[in-house]
Amino acid sequence: MQTRLKVFTWHVHGSYLYYLSQGNYDIYLPVNEARTEGYIGRGATYPFGSNVHEIPVKDIPHTAFDCILFQSAANYQTDQYEILTPEQRQLPKIYLEHDPPRQHPTDTRHIVDSPDTIVVHVTSFNKLMWDNNRSPAVVIEHGVMIPDQVHYTGQLERGIVVVNNLAKRGRRLGLDVFREASRQVPLDLVGMGADELGGLGEVTHTELPAFICQYRFFFNPIRYTSLGLAVCEAMMMGIPVVALATTELATIICNGQSGFLDTNPAALINKMDLLLRKPELAARIGAEGRKIAERRFNIQRFTREWEALFRTAVANNGPVSYISGQHTDVEKEI
Repeated sequence: MQTRLKVFTWHVHGSYLYYLSQGNYDIYLPVNEARTEGYIGRGATYPFGSNVHEIPVKDIPHTAFDCILFQSAANYQTDQYEILTPEQRQLPKIYLEHDPPRQHPTDTRHIVDSPDTIVVHVTSFNKLMWDNNRSPAVVIEHGVMIPDQVHYTGQLERGIVVVNNLAKRGRRLGLDVFREASRQVPLDLVGMGADELGGLGEVTHTELPAFICQYRFFFNPIRYTSLGLAVCEAMMMGIPVVALATTELATIICNGQSGFLDTNPAALINKMDLLLRKPELAARIGAEGRKIAERRFNIQRFTREWEALFRTAVANNGPVSYISGQHTDVEKEI
């Protein structure tokens, strides 16, 4: 029987951390008195299991871990030197990169430049666009879970948009695209800061599936970011997705079969109107999208790949040769 690994990381992306915590390993999160960014421990939003532990900063030097998982530039450039001992900084290191490059889409060098630190990207698009320097770079695609009792109904003749702080994040997240569409199609916006745009406000992660499954379709107005977990969750529920054909989404949805994709917002508005008029079409397209999500975003594949990566990194304690198992099921069908 293999010993459970002890992974030290920071609380950076709560929903991703929740899905990561479904694996067969223990996760340790630092906590300081001020509960500053990255140091909130488990927090109060997500129903973490018993394998997620809070550890006061003062106790970190006296605790044994198997590997370190960085999730932000601050973690890598500052935090590790402030809270980890020199010995702990020699542990196997993994950097989870949640986003595509911001400064320039193709010529930005990643902050990690080390053969001893694995960079994990959440989509193949992200890995393609980053200059990963000397670091071994791999892809582990998202994994999500939906409560068994939640099923798509599409009874509300409206679309749902899930974006945090859309008003502040502007064009990159598609503020103008959302505004244009909402003038022509009934859309509800949820997420942090949604009320600034007349939206419905924030819906907690645990309540979101039951809330959005009643909408006819899910609209993703985002121009340039990573693949949103909310999109994966919507597909897993069988909600038809209408989205800009950008970044990784172009490889996930088959236009007209398992969702609607286009780089022309006007064309997408026409498809949203079509789904509002034809609920049976919405249900059929949503069901096709769910089949894709069940193959690509199932939580078992996700946690299996993460555990394999953790164990390989620990076993090698240095440069790692690792090939993600993504798309395995799809490739078998071709």
